[in-house]
Amino acid sequence: MPILNISAYRFVSLDDLPALRERMLAQCHALALKGTILLAPEGINLFLAGPREAIDAFMDWLRSDTRFADMQPKESFSDDVPFKRMRVRLKKEIITLRHPTIRPEGGRAPAVDAATLKRWLDQGHDDEGREVVLLDTRNAYETDVGMFPQAVDYRIASFTELPAALAADRARYDDKTVVSYCTGGIRCEKFALHMQDIGMQRVFQLEGGVLKYFEEAGGAHWQGGCFVFDERGAVDKTLSPATTDASPDTRRDTVA
Repeated sequence: MPILNISAYRFVSLDDLPALRERMLAQCHALALKGTILLAPEGINLFLAGPREAIDAFMDWLRSDTRFADMQPKESFSDDVPFKRMRVRLKKEIITLRHPTIRPEGGRAPAVDAATLKRWLDQGHDDEGREVVLLDTRNAYETDVGMFPQAVDYRIASFTELPAALAADRARYDDKTVVSYCTGGIRCEKFALHMQDIGMQRVFQLEGGVLKYFEEAGGAHWQGGCFVFDERGAVDKTLSPATTDASPDTRRDTVA
């Protein structure tokens, strides 16, 4: 498969958004890349596709800006470029929750890596013997494609609905270890901080999301594919394109 697909995000304060947008768009066009980059005051979220050499050149250019120096994209491959064009968009948030007091740049919630989560699921509890509750922070059309079957799925239509859904079901999580997860880490990173803010204990985010879990744990305990916001529709546990019935009309935005 000759096309490299990458996804990456970083929560970092950005105050030069229009100029940054023009520089990124010019660089992507110069390298003939396609995909979507979201820029907001809270950071960057990107999905790009192209030959390895072009992707590496873009990431080298991006990391020359100290704000993005430590970005490490997640990779997958396809036979064709799964984007029709190149877009760089300015937004209020790179992932919309509408809780402005949540600022991941100021500090992350604890994370659990793929190997640790797999061990917890294998043994049926965390390393201290507590029950583990998985919380899927994605939208319903994404969970329809695949999920951890034992996870809590609130069937939300938008990420902004999740705080209210959780508040109405708060008792479920008492005295348990909670691991939030999403496609690539961005939503569960924000939502883990929200759970901390409302006083929940033993809250973790899945480091790197489902895509990193597929890469490092082979998708153990997962059922189905993982929805992605491009023309592939979904990837399987090997991170190869998978079939999905999801309509492109549901892909309202690019998130991770």
